[in-house]
Amino acid sequence: MRTRSGVRTMVLFMVLVGLGLPTIGCSSTGIAIREKLGTPKREQLVDRVDETRDAQESAKEQFASTLDELKSLSGYDGGELESAYKRLNSQLERAKSRAERVSDKIVAVDRVANALFNEWEDELDEYATESLRNASARQLDQTRQRFGDVLYSMRKAEGKMGPVLDAFNDQVLFLKHNLNARAIASLDSTLGELEGEIASLIADMEASIDEANAFIDEMSGERQ
Repeated sequence: MRTRSGVRTMVLFMVLVGLGLPTIGCSSTGIAIREKLGTPKREQLVDRVDETRDAQESAKEQFASTLDELKSLSGYDGGELESAYKRLNSQLERAKSRAERVSDKIVAVDRVANALFNEWEDELDEYATESLRNASARQLDQTRQRFGDVLYSMRKAEGKMGPVLDAFNDQVLFLKHNLNARAIASLDSTLGELEGEIASLIADMEASIDEANAFIDEMSGERQ
């Protein structure tokens, strides 16, 4: 059973294909067409924040899983080391994929936010009643500031994914070319540092997820 968001996405895709337009999910064309299909920019922003939060949650779980796989090699006492390497490499590739998805979602959410705030600001000049214009301007400033907090949290967590992925990649590469006990001993010596980096990343991702949840609740509450 498709969700309402899923149906909208399929309809949007069909419209874009029919018009011969780019099918990038959050291009300015996509945003405009979604609006014409009944999803205002404000709702699109909430949807994108929701999707980014989910992508962060998925990436957080994968980073933890990749660390667990690496830790399972600690004190390795024999067996098929190449199979262990393949399992670890598979975890790394999934972590890279989910990190890339988070980055893509952050770009998309920022694009929708800019479209919303630019439109909102332009429409302030259309007010004939100054008091209403001022109230709308204040609400715009507050919403823009709240979103800025959310985006900062997202970017902060995103910034830590790259170094952690690099550290994982180094471990996997070293293991690939040194399938022996010495390689395992080297992994053991750097595991503690990597655990600390993962813990810091997960803490920032959880803080970002909390910010996103609060923003979604606030924006949804304002629509009621």
